[in-house]
Amino acid sequence: MKTITKVITGFLAVILPLAADTAAGKAVYEKSCKSCHGPDGAGNPAVAKMMKVEMKHLGSKEVQAKSDDDLKAAVTKGVGKMKPVASVSGDQAAAVVAFLRTLKQ
Repeated sequence: MKTITKVITGFLAVILPLAADTAAGKAVYEKSCKSCHGPDGAGNPAVAKMMKVEMKHLGSKEVQAKSDDDLKAAVTKGVGKMKPVASVSGDQAAAVVAFLRTLKQ
């Protein structure tokens, strides 16, 4: 019984912070990212056309294959024509990445 309790406690210690990060990341995404990347990560066609870029779905294999550090850098430092999101840094960027992982197709 003690072993099962330890396993469950360990599992919850890992899962609960991830759920919190995902919820926090979704809130940051909706405030700072959704206008360009859309509510589901598919991209805003009007923004893509204006910037003359192809926006990959954030849940696509290509985007999901990137490391957490690469995704955080894209948010905080920018990538291609995407400028850094000045209002997002540190733990917020990590939370956004946790949310992006939920968009996997």
